[in-house]
Amino acid sequence: MKKIVGIIWILVIMAGTSMAQNVMDGVYVKEHVPERKVVPYAFLREADVMWSKRVWRVLDLNEKINHPLKYPVSKSTKDRRNLIDVVMDAAAEGTLTAYKPTDDDDFTVRMTPEEFEKIGGAGVDTLMVPSPDPPYDPVQTIVKREFSRDWVMAYRIKEDWFFDKQRSVLDVRIIGIAPLMYSRDDKGNLREPLQTQPLFWVYFPEARKVFANAEVFNRYNDAERKTYDDIFWKRMFSSYVTKESNVMNRRIQDYMTGMDALLEAERVKEDIFNMEHDLWEF
Repeated sequence: MKKIVGIIWILVIMAGTSMAQNVMDGVYVKEHVPERKVVPYAFLREADVMWSKRVWRVLDLNEKINHPLKYPVSKSTKDRRNLIDVVMDAAAEGTLTAYKPTDDDDFTVRMTPEEFEKIGGAGVDTLMVPSPDPPYDPVQTIVKREFSRDWVMAYRIKEDWFFDKQRSVLDVRIIGIAPLMYSRDDKGNLREPLQTQPLFWVYFPEARKVFANAEVFNRYNDAERKTYDDIFWKRMFSSYVTKESNVMNRRIQDYMTGMDALLEAERVKEDIFNMEHDLWEF
């Protein structure tokens, strides 16, 4: 009898342990976002593009509307990650291809795994440090320099605006995205004057497959979470123009400063709006 009771208690404990391991954090299993497929772009022919303009933008993470891309700052939240974690984790495991920044911001030179590990000044230094024991002679010490993902403060976006006469719409498609940080020296200290530098470029059509399965916080409804693909597709972010295609390949900051640069950026946006508006007559 005692053996039977003991066996029953063991089975109860095992069942309780099994239930504890399969605890569901919520009232239902979230299956929509992890299994979501990318919605393909509408087919586009060169003959249907009657006008196009290439534009570069900067998406500042300090703006309130862009906070869903910046937070959470740690990986303690299981159901979602910030954008830099999604991009860098995917690039580190090989799901995304990281490209070196170039003058034309094209996607021609891929980063090697070794180069990717040294992003942001990460690496290893060998220093001579006095020994803590007598006679306190200097000894070689290896110091590891780590890149903090919190240093990313903005993103640079490369996109094409075009008018598709087949569908009679002015459309936009993002070509690439690059995380930005303030330039730092080999020791990780900020350079003066402050200047932003791209860490690497990611080809956006390739990244859409990763973004479509990465959940983003929705302040209005937890049951209707967005994805990063939704954020960029539906233009649910704030940004400002830093460059348009031009004969000298200059950025706005190269020929304008201060308020004049802001007005020039607004002029570029206004030109795109007016172009679409002038196509129609009532």
